[in-house]
Amino acid sequence: MPDVLVTVISPAGPGETVEQSVAEGTRAWELFSEQPDVVAARVGGALRDLAHVLSDGDEVEGVLIDSPDGRDILRHSTAHVMAQAVQALYPDAKLGIGPPVENGFYYDFDVEVPFVPEDLEKIESRMRKIIKENQKFSRRVTTDDDARIELAGEPYKLELIGLKGSAAEAAEGASAEVGAGELTIYDNLDRNGEIAWKDLCRGPHLPTTKRIPAFKLMRSAAAYWRGDEKNKQLQRIYGTAWESKEALEEHLHRIEEAERRDHRKLGRDLDLFSFPDEIGSGLAVFHPKGGVIKREMEDYVRQRHIEEGFQYVGTPHITKEGLFHTSGHLPYYADTMFPPMEFEGANYYLKAMNCPMHNLIFKSRGRSYRELPLRFFEFGSVYRYEKSGVVHGLTRVRGMTQDDSHSYVTPEQAPGEIKHLLDFVLGLLKDFGLEDFYLELSTRDDSKPDKFVGSDEDWATATKVLEDVCVASGLDLVPDPGGAAFYGPKVSVQCRDAIGRTWQMSTIQYDFNQPRGFELAYQAADGSRQQPVMIHSAKFGSLERFFGVLVEHYAGAFPPWLAPVQVQAIPVADVHADYLYDVAARMRKLGLRVEVDDSDDRMQKKIRNAQLQKVPFMMIAGSDDIEAGAVSFRYRDGRQDNGVPIDEAIARVSQAVADRVQV
Repeated sequence: MPDVLVTVISPAGPGETVEQSVAEGTRAWELFSEQPDVVAARVGGALRDLAHVLSDGDEVEGVLIDSPDGRDILRHSTAHVMAQAVQALYPDAKLGIGPPVENGFYYDFDVEVPFVPEDLEKIESRMRKIIKENQKFSRRVTTDDDARIELAGEPYKLELIGLKGSAAEAAEGASAEVGAGELTIYDNLDRNGEIAWKDLCRGPHLPTTKRIPAFKLMRSAAAYWRGDEKNKQLQRIYGTAWESKEALEEHLHRIEEAERRDHRKLGRDLDLFSFPDEIGSGLAVFHPKGGVIKREMEDYVRQRHIEEGFQYVGTPHITKEGLFHTSGHLPYYADTMFPPMEFEGANYYLKAMNCPMHNLIFKSRGRSYRELPLRFFEFGSVYRYEKSGVVHGLTRVRGMTQDDSHSYVTPEQAPGEIKHLLDFVLGLLKDFGLEDFYLELSTRDDSKPDKFVGSDEDWATATKVLEDVCVASGLDLVPDPGGAAFYGPKVSVQCRDAIGRTWQMSTIQYDFNQPRGFELAYQAADGSRQQPVMIHSAKFGSLERFFGVLVEHYAGAFPPWLAPVQVQAIPVADVHADYLYDVAARMRKLGLRVEVDDSDDRMQKKIRNAQLQKVPFMMIAGSDDIEAGAVSFRYRDGRQDNGVPIDEAIARVSQAVADRVQV
């Protein structure tokens, strides 16, 4: 056979390449036979199975199992094994969609009876048997008509074939099965080469089932077919798969830690907030202790905005429909807005964003270039109709408060203003104890021009300005193609919390569209009327979501400046209570939040209660302390200093609050 020349890119060292002459018909796995961690190949930039036959001139890179693509391939392969196990145990089960997702995979099934935990145990057992059988994943190209015949008993697969080319938009996860190109089926072949199971799939997959090192099924849940509440409700099984048993154990530990930090549970335990059914899903009420934290957040960010040159404004919660037509929002956001209310012959909407009203404030009188940058800020309450399936505690709500601001600048001022806003955001996040972050730049999807407004030139200018500021910040910058708002690109700050999870926090958006729609203008130095650039920024994003993230980041143990109760005063006996009430009165005059536990509980139980409520400091007093004019100063972690003079104890608390440190 004649040789073909391929370029092999080392998966372990980016940029390390070598040209290699191989026989015609050589498959990708032969290049990586000495690298067991390689589970697929990237050929000419496209992911392929290791069984892919190489052609002359191919650039081939091995895909490691612990890489992002490698884990997706592992998890998608495990989803196939799970579906095979389900149909072996429940022959009447019909297949939905089974894609990889972050940290795992799922597969939807149409079954008569919902799955229970005992079913998942049976499915896991059958999966282990399939993995042990070392079945081969074999790719096979087919036609639409042949696939319809072959999958006649799978109605949901037939529907996906009919959606070919648009399935990815029509159903979440469908891109793993069908695309605009050729249609493929993956067969699971047993040791005799017989088809043990098959599925409509684009691939790629692991070479064999035995290459699945570690997996676990997590839970089952109901899910509507194609995410549409009008469709049939299927049963979704979630699982996870990792490159080693150790990696799986680490992941399960992270899940346990996340459950311990769940802000919904801590919100109940610490009496911070609730979601009364009488009010409605996704609409939170803050209790007094949660109100303290909320007020501290608001006071902080209000003062910081004033220091950064913003002017405080206020706008109503509802508006006539026409305002959102002028801003351009209704055609793009109508599905996420609450239905209109008819009143006095006009439709009114609960506002889903504050920017159109800030534009009206700008437009209320003539503006000069000398006023720019002109910065408006408010705590704007907005309302968005999130589907019930995605509402999640404080981190995904239907009613929220944004620390929303808008800067009106000349085009020349835009880079400086964006840098100013980014510095503001990063300083704020650090003050709240979040210090591990990177930036994400969301740009338009040029293949979907109907989803974005504005000229190519406008988009190029706006994107370049944001990108330059991001690069100059020195932070890692990750592209997010297609993630922009319809009116302009944005940069978002992605924060990692105490256990490494990533949250999207603050956003900064460059908007050239709304100033045009509202006909905003300022008088330039030469007397001409010019259109400003509008820059949106939300530092918290939403106060509710930021609150929820902080609860989980600190596991409810807030730093003293945010803690609802900063000091719990604990008398050893009833006769010592008056002494601590006097100490508490002195501290309250300094603005400190102090409670005296004068209950009938024993001292040790009072200490335990304060620990459960995650109070940063305790001041304990008995007869010896009173005689010495001191207290026993106890920290949240159990450390205790005895005989601390009252003035020193108060100074310790005051300093910790002023410095915004964690204790």
